[in-house]
Amino acid sequence: MPPREVAAAGPSPVSRPLTGWGGGPAAHAWVVRPTDADQLTAALRRARPPGAIARGLGRSYGDAARLSGGLVLDATGLRGWTLAADAGQVTAAAGETIAGLLRALAPRGWLLPVVPGTQHVTVGGAIASDIHGKNHPSAGSFGRHVTALGLLRSDGEVLELRPDDARFHATVGGMGLTGAILWATIALRPIDGTALAVEVARAGDLDGALDALCSCEAEYRVAWLDLLGTTPGRGVVTRARHVAGDETRVPRRTRFDVPAVGGRGLLAPAVGRAYNALRFAAAPRRGRRRDFSGEMFPLDALGAWPRLYGRHGLAQYQFVVPDGRERVLHEAIARVRRHRVPCYLAVLKRFGAGGRSPLSFPLPGFSLAMDLPRAAPGLAVLAGELDELVAAAGGRVYLTKDALLRPDALRAMYPRLSEWQRTRAAMDPAGIWRSDLALRTGLLDAA
Repeated sequence: MPPREVAAAGPSPVSRPLTGWGGGPAAHAWVVRPTDADQLTAALRRARPPGAIARGLGRSYGDAARLSGGLVLDATGLRGWTLAADAGQVTAAAGETIAGLLRALAPRGWLLPVVPGTQHVTVGGAIASDIHGKNHPSAGSFGRHVTALGLLRSDGEVLELRPDDARFHATVGGMGLTGAILWATIALRPIDGTALAVEVARAGDLDGALDALCSCEAEYRVAWLDLLGTTPGRGVVTRARHVAGDETRVPRRTRFDVPAVGGRGLLAPAVGRAYNALRFAAAPRRGRRRDFSGEMFPLDALGAWPRLYGRHGLAQYQFVVPDGRERVLHEAIARVRRHRVPCYLAVLKRFGAGGRSPLSFPLPGFSLAMDLPRAAPGLAVLAGELDELVAAAGGRVYLTKDALLRPDALRAMYPRLSEWQRTRAAMDPAGIWRSDLALRTGLLDAA
């Protein structure tokens, strides 16, 4: 039941180069942008080996939403939504974005219960990645609030899946490899405006940041860490909660687009150290009031910001380790510094209970995301060491952000992988749904 129906005749695929949000080498694929389920089904009939994958706004950092030489179904043409205010739910097409829904729902007194660090994510992508936000301990990940979804199988059948179905949980966090998401019904939270009361605290080291994330009841909690300075791991911890008010200023607008930069980009360790020192010193010492969009999506003010890293782009290494294994965070930071790979942005978050989906990323513990230049010598060696460290601790890497993970590490990090593979194989016996990520990491057999 897609929220809007259009005639079945659709556009033809066009060969295009595709990269992830982090940049890096492009892969050519045949891209088509259908505008309803019938056009999507017609486009899917054109799929030939190596197969097909759906794609949203392309905010996966690596190769999750592309397939070299294959068919890429651009889902951004699937638009429309309906609000059931009496039930507190919205049914949205897969191509609707977080930004678009916030713009429509906030003035009506509703908010999506989970948003990621950017508003430029589609509903389909949010489900396929089972996105998480700064409020994971209380809200969980996005899939927890999805009450139903429509899924197009490779044979053209449309399934309506609910949380009592294993196929639903294979799709949530399933990286688009069970089918093309057409629509979803999402439970909302009521709000009295979008104002947040924000408290900011400086942490002198990593342990201080960990303590600050755990020692309060604020709904939204996140820490920015300085990994370039003389005290690696010091940072600024932000804690926010909703307060009554009439603000509905969502989504955030882009203030400046970073121009294309060649070579190694505009970033350098000396520049990063100076900026981090200034940011740490300038952290406000008292509470303030902010709008929801400005607090949740700070980087959206800077359009195309990965261009700062130059033509090679960046790789974001995001991992989570369970409670009690916080020493792994210290060791990971030490290894980044030992390999002399500059980390220009590091974000630490607290996670609560994990979800029911076999490939969902969060688990109870701490997540650290580090932005690393792809051009940095030794990056691949460093990533391999980090994979072994994280896997041995019972942690895992976020597949949506990944560009470097090896198959052996994937199997160690996701113990329910074989369960997911069996369910996925039954949903797609012809093996149509594939991606470069799936083939590189061993999510799917290359054959």
